[in-house]
Amino acid sequence: MYVCICKGVTERALREAIYQGADRMRDLKACLGVTEQCGLCACHVKQVLDQTLEQKSHTQDLMPQSFSTQSTCMCENAA
Repeated sequence: MYVCICKGVTERALREAIYQGADRMRDLKACLGVTEQCGLCACHVKQVLDQTLEQKSHTQDLMPQSFSTQSTCMCENAA
């Protein structure tokens, strides 16, 4: 589902960016451009961010230490 119509950003793209290391609204704005134009997507972006961070945290808690990996946001390399 599209979250940001102005920039054509989907929930899937948001979740991928979050799993790659974007953990704040400003990271998603810098990475994907969400909330830059009309700002109507901000509430939904925040909701997806919070839900995905919770899922990510839960997943990492279940993963053995030897399998956990440090990931960085691919968006940082694109800028």
